[in-house]
Amino acid sequence: MSQTCTTSSAAPRGAPPVKGRGTTWAIEHRFAGWRASEFDDGWHPPEPAPTDEREGEGESAESVATVVREERVRSILTGNDSPDIGFELSINPYRGCEHGCSYCYARPTHSYLNLSPGLDFETRIVAKVNAAERLREALAAPGYMPLRLNIGSATDAYQPVERRLRITRALIEVLAESRHAFSIITKSSLVERDLDLLAPLAAERLVAAYVSITTLDAELARRLEPRAAAPHRRLRTLEALARSGVPVGVSVSPVIPFLNEPELERILTAARDAGASRAFSIVLRLPWEVNPVFQRWLDQHVPERAARIMARVREMRGGRDNDPRFGTRMTGQGVWAQLLRQRFEKACRRLGLARERIELDLSRFVPPPRDARQRCLF
Repeated sequence: MSQTCTTSSAAPRGAPPVKGRGTTWAIEHRFAGWRASEFDDGWHPPEPAPTDEREGEGESAESVATVVREERVRSILTGNDSPDIGFELSINPYRGCEHGCSYCYARPTHSYLNLSPGLDFETRIVAKVNAAERLREALAAPGYMPLRLNIGSATDAYQPVERRLRITRALIEVLAESRHAFSIITKSSLVERDLDLLAPLAAERLVAAYVSITTLDAELARRLEPRAAAPHRRLRTLEALARSGVPVGVSVSPVIPFLNEPELERILTAARDAGASRAFSIVLRLPWEVNPVFQRWLDQHVPERAARIMARVREMRGGRDNDPRFGTRMTGQGVWAQLLRQRFEKACRRLGLARERIELDLSRFVPPPRDARQRCLF
């Protein structure tokens, strides 16, 4: 199925970036029944000049507030049948992500909420406040069998609102009680808060963590992933996890040609030195509305490289901006994708970074009591 996305002119092409946001564009989602277009009626004043004169970036003095909506969900476990992903079940405590990564492949999921995959994705966050309750029910259900489970595969489970709501921590408490193995992937140093839970689980091979490091360049990270932890802070998180005995890997994802791609070997080296024992990498994916959002980001931040970057992306995607097919969507195809894989694999061999996932022990699972009254009896 081909993917197309009609872009909206809700935010003018030349509108400056806003500090702390990956995009200012409230792009219409693909299910919208109407489309907006730009029209100058003579009533609007010209755009104000950027307040920041650094090359490639102007930051508006106007900030955009984050709104968190609490939601009680019917279920929390999501099944996965993709052969490209190394787990069968996932948990995402939040919808949307305040980290604001311009390339995030999960942005189109906001369309199902009738919200924009652009600005709304990073400013309109849905918190699944009864997630732990629903997880306990799922694990206690008759016939439940433990499978490989990941937390944070779509939106970061340790994004800023987690400091207050502690939904992810509550989920880990349920998994710990049930001795259910799981993995976590995050860009946030907040995972260190839960080391009191994670370290004992790691000793029983019940947890593994992966830290996503896209670049070591703090300035690029601030533009590309504006509210995620800084690169040096993520390396310290790797160190803290490894020092506590938690098996930890690094995700160098996404690899973006001519942007963070030249850093590939340096990122892997820094992660290994910080304590990572595993590594994986995914090339840039641009499904649905992510494509125009990311291309606008390129135009705003690296206009001199935008055309070159997209030309190489298309070279790896069979001439298209995105290839959603299983088997190639994570790795790309063609000569350049092969060279990229060779570089990655050679660096991992040299650094002693394993390519296979961290194996966890699913045999320790014990179903939790089916209701609160039962728990009080023990």
